[in-house]
Amino acid sequence: MAERNMFSRETARAALNGILKAIEQSENASKIKEARDNAGNDMTKRMQYVFPIVMMLQMDVIKDYGFSEGRHGIIQFTQLIRNLEQEDSEIALLHSRVRAHFLPEIPSSSGASL
Repeated sequence: MAERNMFSRETARAALNGILKAIEQSENASKIKEARDNAGNDMTKRMQYVFPIVMMLQMDVIKDYGFSEGRHGIIQFTQLIRNLEQEDSEIALLHSRVRAHFLPEIPSSSGASL
């Protein structure tokens, strides 16, 4: 089980880069693109079709960094990353790049009123 004091910024960067590399592998990228195309900009469909693919890839990578497989490992990893991204802009950028694969683009609010 990974803990904050054993999970350094360098390890966090390596894990996030590993996740991005897995996401960008052609076979995985094709699956994600197909799921994203099927979901469109519908957040519910994104969470139903795209999110599980990205999470499976993430679980595959983070187990190499001492995290348990499954929900608990993902939660623990995400909490550690969220804490570290407050201190490290590179970690924040890498984490946002991972999230961008399953979250829909938010249209610019310029000129739009809520």
